[in-house]
Amino acid sequence: MASKASSDSGVPATAIPALPGLGTTWYARGPRYWLRRALGAALWFAVLAFVCYVALRLYGSFRTELPPVVRTVWDGAQAAGSCVALVWGWRVQRRGHRAELRQPPSPGWARADKRDATRRSPGLAVAGRALLLVATPVVPALAAWLAGWVVASFTVREYPSEAGARRALRG
Repeated sequence: MASKASSDSGVPATAIPALPGLGTTWYARGPRYWLRRALGAALWFAVLAFVCYVALRLYGSFRTELPPVVRTVWDGAQAAGSCVALVWGWRVQRRGHRAELRQPPSPGWARADKRDATRRSPGLAVAGRALLLVATPVVPALAAWLAGWVVASFTVREYPSEAGARRALRG
């Protein structure tokens, strides 16, 4: 039996490529698609909450060593820097998203990118630990930048991999 997607456009259901994180749900954009996007965002936001918690704990351990007057000034600078970093992270992600939409990846390229990113993750995590200790005084701003980037990445209408897959289906 043909799926709704294949009967609407004439594209056989077997020709619809599966995308990382979305499967074939991106084509029809039904409830399963939005559930996958919501679950992906919820997972990232849980990770982001943990990262922000660790960042604030590290910063708290750093700031206890500062004299009270310097601590007040430094906290104000951190708050201002974090606000700027939040907006900066948002803008960096949106610019990257627009650039990727102009030249979206094919489904095979999207899978290869996902596979390569998964292979690099353990090494980057180990390298990030040492960097985190050096960056402890500004870690709240780094966490704010990451928060802006993550929120911007999940509030887009369409992912670049979807645009690339739609382009590949059109021919």
